[in-house]
Amino acid sequence: MKVLAAMSGGVDSAVAAARAVEAGHDVVGVHLALSRMPGTLRTGSRGCCTVEDSNDAWRACDKLGIPFYVWDFSDRFAEDVVDDFVSEYEAGRTPNPCMRCNEKIKFAALLEKALALGFDAVCTGHYAKVLRDEQGNPELHRAADWAKDQSYVLGVLTHEQLEHCMFPLAETPSKAEVRAEAAARGLTVANKPDSYDICFIPDGDTRGWLAERIEMKPGAIVDHEGNELGEHAGAQAFTVGQRKGLRLGRPAADGKPRFVLEIRPKENKVIVGPEALLAVDQLRGIRISWAGLPIGEVSTGAEFDCMVQVRAHGDPVAAVAHMERSAEGRDELVVNLPEGMRGVAPGQTMVVYQGSRVLGQATIDSARSSAWDPAKVG
Repeated sequence: MKVLAAMSGGVDSAVAAARAVEAGHDVVGVHLALSRMPGTLRTGSRGCCTVEDSNDAWRACDKLGIPFYVWDFSDRFAEDVVDDFVSEYEAGRTPNPCMRCNEKIKFAALLEKALALGFDAVCTGHYAKVLRDEQGNPELHRAADWAKDQSYVLGVLTHEQLEHCMFPLAETPSKAEVRAEAAARGLTVANKPDSYDICFIPDGDTRGWLAERIEMKPGAIVDHEGNELGEHAGAQAFTVGQRKGLRLGRPAADGKPRFVLEIRPKENKVIVGPEALLAVDQLRGIRISWAGLPIGEVSTGAEFDCMVQVRAHGDPVAAVAHMERSAEGRDELVVNLPEGMRGVAPGQTMVVYQGSRVLGQATIDSARSSAWDPAKVG
């Protein structure tokens, strides 16, 4: 096949490209320039799209003997990822920018351009599998190495996109093996540290970065019974589950720490309470997509057993889900959690699984708990 290898500049994408070449495919490497101001992206081990990453990607392609290009997707990245990140926080939600980048950039804009140029597939260094059902339809599954599994951040992929995805690291048992293979192939990124955190916030100060883009106004911090406890400098700077930085000055009656339970940007309130009240038993999701063909229960509205995961490295939790039409006329994925789940914030992405298969994903619109009544706050 004619394969476009997305080269991040890391060891995983380099080895994935090498395996695609070794398999006999006609491979071309491409690095995505996501900012026209390199200083606005993380550098060193904390980034994924910097100038030094571009240089590392070029060196890997040179070693593999394949063409290398840099594609400027900075405008799309700013609009679909950075602006979305700001607007979600402005609305009191907690977004996942890496998930949005995979959805809008790496597997939408990139794949769209690749297909237009005559490529058959896009190859990446993600740890995940694409398997086929009895009818030959693609399904997204967890990787062999569950510790490195990245199927969560790929939960946004659609049936059409999965038809053109290639993940050569799917069956690799460990990251150590990938690094050893990179060293054996003479790739200079063999020992390069993994990237993490948000690439477009250079110093890692999310609150400070947001304060430059969102108008922050002082408001009340109240407890789960409506009692005013203190003042905050801007509700949008908080996130559900946060404990530090509340600066209330006085402890709770039981002496235990308080946690952020809810953010209400319209009222400019931050609701806090004991840790036990972070547990939620129902999630409602919007912006739903299915990774492959949806299972039969989706169209009928019937309940189905599943596992739900709300963080890239979080533990999946047993759930019962169904589709429902809201009073506003929109489709919602309703997920009930018999054993509960802690610290879930609107704006996060929930990915639902059956066994190792990713069924699909949704953006959490609300996370409800039967342990307390938000209406008491007023």
